[in-house]
Amino acid sequence: MSSHILSWIIFAPLIGAAAVLLMPKSKTSWIRWCALLTTLIVFGLTCYALSMFQGSRAGFQMLEKAAWIPQFNVQYLVGTDGISFPMVFLTALISLLACMGSLAHIRVKEGREKEYYFLFLLLETGMMGTFLALDLFLFYIFWEVVLVPMYFLIGIWGGPRREYAAIKFFLYTLAGSLFMLLGILAVYFAASPHTFSMIDLVKMPRDFFFQKIVFLAFFLGFAIKVPIFPFHTWLPDAHVEAPTPISVILAGVLLKMGTYGFLRFSYPLFPEAAVWFQPAMGVLAVIGIVYGGFVALAQTDFKKMVAYSSVSHMGFVLLGLAAMNANGFRGALLQMFNHGTITGGLFLLVGVLYDRAHTRDLNDFGGLGAKMPGYAGILTFFSLASLGLPGLSGFISEFLTLLGSYQYSKVMTATATIGIILAAAYLLYMIQRVLLGQLNPKWTGLTDINWQEVITLAPLMVFILALGIYPNLILDYMIPTLDGLLKILGGAVR
Repeated sequence: MSSHILSWIIFAPLIGAAAVLLMPKSKTSWIRWCALLTTLIVFGLTCYALSMFQGSRAGFQMLEKAAWIPQFNVQYLVGTDGISFPMVFLTALISLLACMGSLAHIRVKEGREKEYYFLFLLLETGMMGTFLALDLFLFYIFWEVVLVPMYFLIGIWGGPRREYAAIKFFLYTLAGSLFMLLGILAVYFAASPHTFSMIDLVKMPRDFFFQKIVFLAFFLGFAIKVPIFPFHTWLPDAHVEAPTPISVILAGVLLKMGTYGFLRFSYPLFPEAAVWFQPAMGVLAVIGIVYGGFVALAQTDFKKMVAYSSVSHMGFVLLGLAAMNANGFRGALLQMFNHGTITGGLFLLVGVLYDRAHTRDLNDFGGLGAKMPGYAGILTFFSLASLGLPGLSGFISEFLTLLGSYQYSKVMTATATIGIILAAAYLLYMIQRVLLGQLNPKWTGLTDINWQEVITLAPLMVFILALGIYPNLILDYMIPTLDGLLKILGGAVR
C-alpha cells in the first residue's frame, strides 16, 4: 500500500461514498458512521504518508505515474512536496472535523442524509486530488469535481437564500475555470512534445508575451477561488447560506486551492510573467486586506463577519506571494494552513451558537460569557488567534508575511498593517457584543458547549497553540520546496 499511498488518500473517500450509496436510506446511523469512519481512515493514511515524507528534500516525493489517455499524452501523475503536503494534511484534518460537526449540526432533511454524506465524501476526493495532481489535465478534472458537490451541499442543505448562493458560487467558479482551461490548453500546445506533466513543463522555456497572457488566464481561475478583490462577492453569500460544516470546508480548504495554484502552477510555469505582475498582485493583496477588514467591522451577522475576515486574512497570503522572497513565501504558505485551522474553528463556533439561539445577529446577544463559560473561553481563544496574538499560530504567519513584504515594498507593508488593527477591532467588538454586558432575558435557557462540539474544536486548538509556540513543526517541511521555487523565479533565498 505504501507505494500507492497518495492514490489511497485520494480515492478512499470515493470508496466510502460508494459504500454510503449502497446503504438503505433508512439506516441513517450507518450512513453517518460510515462517512465518519472514511474520513478517519483518510486522516490515518495522511499521517502514515507524513511519516514517509522527507522534509529535507525539495523535489516531488511518492510519485505515482501511469498512462491514462496516451493519444494526448495525458497521465495519471500524482506526487507531493513541501507545498502540497501541508494542504493535504489540512484537508484530511478539516474533513474529519467537519464530518464530526455534521453529526451535530446536520439534521435529517426529507430523508436525504445519504445524498449529503455521499456528496461530502466526493468533495473530499476532489480536494485531495487537486492538491496531489501533477498532470494539468488531471488537476483540472479534480478542480471541477470539487465544484459539483459544493453546489449541491449549499443548494440543498443551506439557508433561506441557498439557491441564489449556490448558483452564484457555481457561476463565478466555472467562469474562472474556463479561463484556466484555455491557459492549460495553451501550455499543452506550446510544449514540445505536447504534455500536461508539470515535471516536464517546468523545464521548458516560454516566450515572455506568451507567459503574460497565460499567467493572466490562470490568475482569473485562481483569483476567483481565493477570492481576491474584486472577485470576492460570491464568498459571503456562500458562507452565510452554507450549513456550518460546509462553511468550515469552504474556509478551511477551498479558498487555499486558489493560492496553492499560484505556487504550484503559475509561478514555476511563468516565472518572468510572475515578476512582471508582482506589483499588481501586491496592490490587490493590500486592497483585500484593508477592504475585508472594514467590511467585517460593519457586519451584524456573526457568520458574515467571519466570512469577510477571510477576505482580509487571505489577502495576507497573496501579499506574501507577491513579495517573492523567502520570508514572504514561508509566511504565505504557513498562513494558508493557519487560516484553515483558525477560521474553520470560528465557523464551528458560529454553528454552535446558531443551533441554540437560531439567530446570528450580534446585536441580539450579550452576557453569554457568564451563561456559557466554556463556549466563551473557546471563542476568545480562536478570536485572539485570528487577530494575531503572539504565542498563537496566526501571529507567526502574518509576521513572516509582513517581514517578506517589507523587503519588497515598505508602503504596501505599512498599509497592510491597517488590516491587523481592523482585525483586532472587529473581533474584540464581536466578543463585547456576544459575551460581555447584560444577558438578554430570552437567552436564559441556552446551554453551554457540549463534549461532542468540544471534540471537533480541540484538535484545531492544539495546532494553533503548537504552531504558535514552535512553527518549525511545519516550516521544516515547507522551506526546501519554497526555496527551490524561489530559485526558479530568480529571487535570492534569504
